Amino acid sequence: MMRLAHALRLELILQVRQRFLHAAVFSGFIWLAVLLPLSRSLRPVAEPYILLGDTCIIGFFFVAGTVFFEKQERTLGALISTPLRFWEYLAAKVTPLVLISLSVALVVPTISHGFGYQLLPLVVGTVLGTLLMLLIGFTTSLPFASISDWFLTATIPLAVMTLPPVLYFSGVWTNGLAYLVPTQGALLLFGDAFDQVSLAPWQIAYSVAYPLMWVVALWCTARRMFTRYVIAQSGGM
Repeated sequence: MMRLAHALRLELILQVRQRFLHAAVFSGFIWLAVLLPLSRSLRPVAEPYILLGDTCIIGFFFVAGTVFFEKQERTLGALISTPLRFWEYLAAKVTPLVLISLSVALVVPTISHGFGYQLLPLVVGTVLGTLLMLLIGFTTSLPFASISDWFLTATIPLAVMTLPPVLYFSGVWTNGLAYLVPTQGALLLFGDAFDQVSLAPWQIAYSVAYPLMWVVALWCTARRMFTRYVIAQSGGM
């Protein structure tokens, strides 16, 4: 646990230096600029989409940014020569970003909407949605040398994770295949938090269990990808 604590402390320092916290605050202001001009009756309608956008930006792009910073500074190769284990390294990386995403997800609706939302589905949806996007962003960034190389390819998983749930939730596309996309669960929980949908018991179970299954699978995939693209060239972690 001491290794994890030290890694978490270092990651927090690096993310502050790399101005990810500043970027999160800025994104919060952007969401408020979108929400506050709307009437109070329209804000709860828009907030589930805003929250999904928050999890995607902070989860998907921020973690990839940290990976490319590490590649640029050549610290990834150095990490594998330390006693730090992979799960400690990745846990230290994603924990601050989950907390940042959760902070934005709580502050923005509270300012725009007051406390007229359900806290539990909002928190669970934010944590699961952010974890999903963090692990996808981390995994997809590992094979690429620079963020410019990664960016175009990254639009594919980003589109897959966002478009079907948004289209289904808005009623534009009603095909049940949208439930195969794990971020559908997060969006349903956001809708429930703002009374935009009434979830059946099976939908609640799906919205928690299915994303968690993906988180476990993506964590294992991230470990294999890290082994292939980092450890295999330098040693072992």
